[in-house]
Amino acid sequence: MLSSNQEIRHLANLELLARQVVEGFITGLHQSPFHGFSVEFAEHRLYNNGESVKNIDWKLFARTDKLFVKQFEEETNLRSYLLLDTSSSMNFPDKGMSKLEFSVYAIASLMYLFKKQRDAFGLCLFSDKIDQLTAARSTTSHLFYLFAELEKAWQRPRANTLTNISDVLHHIAEEVHQRSLIILFSDMLENNLNADKMQSLFAAIQHLKYKKHEVVIFNVSDKKREVDFDFDNRPHHFIDIESGEEIKVHPSRIRETYRNTIDGYRRELELKCAQYKIDLVDANIHDGYNQILKAYLVKRAAMG
Repeated sequence: MLSSNQEIRHLANLELLARQVVEGFITGLHQSPFHGFSVEFAEHRLYNNGESVKNIDWKLFARTDKLFVKQFEEETNLRSYLLLDTSSSMNFPDKGMSKLEFSVYAIASLMYLFKKQRDAFGLCLFSDKIDQLTAARSTTSHLFYLFAELEKAWQRPRANTLTNISDVLHHIAEEVHQRSLIILFSDMLENNLNADKMQSLFAAIQHLKYKKHEVVIFNVSDKKREVDFDFDNRPHHFIDIESGEEIKVHPSRIRETYRNTIDGYRRELELKCAQYKIDLVDANIHDGYNQILKAYLVKRAAMG
């Protein structure tokens, strides 16, 4: 089981990393309160009462005393779309693991889990507009294709690129198959975050629910810096990664105002998501990937 982000970063191969993360997580499930979740992999799924018995694996039944059905490549249980914000703010911090790198690894791990569960999955890369939106499939070739696209997104970070989450979510609501699971990885930060932009964001979230989609938002952050505003007690030179705007300031002079603004926005976002029955999960890049997989399993179990 991987013990730190530092170790994970040494694994260049995204497939290997995803496998390590998922298998380590599943091992941990058996020693946690989540051991009751069914994570049946490979070629089987649980038998549903009333369906044909022709594909039941009787050898597996003899070993487990449970009825499993052999599942074929074209079968899928769930259709998921993973949305990755690739705007410039996701490149923070510039030393160590960035929000973008963390999100790429987290999405790769979820895809690996989906593939094992025979769930179909697609990928959307976006910033101020959608740059790529794939179909949702469950094949091995599709998995490796999306791994390659994720690697490209991470290796080619975008400079001075803004975010427009609202327009992207409106587009996704209309384009993808109804009753899909939409999983968004974003820092949920846009330039000049004002009341109009907030209203636009909430309208887009409501649009997703109107189209019968289930939604999980992973609010990705470097909590120490971006939420707590924990910087050394000396003057700093801050540069807006998306707009290039610069400011020189002593953190202690603006810390309270900054925290109040961020806390107010996050609180409002939390309330709106609760109102629309959307799962909003804080994803601190320093807390590892188990938080991501656990939140997905909770959502999956709630969906039945």
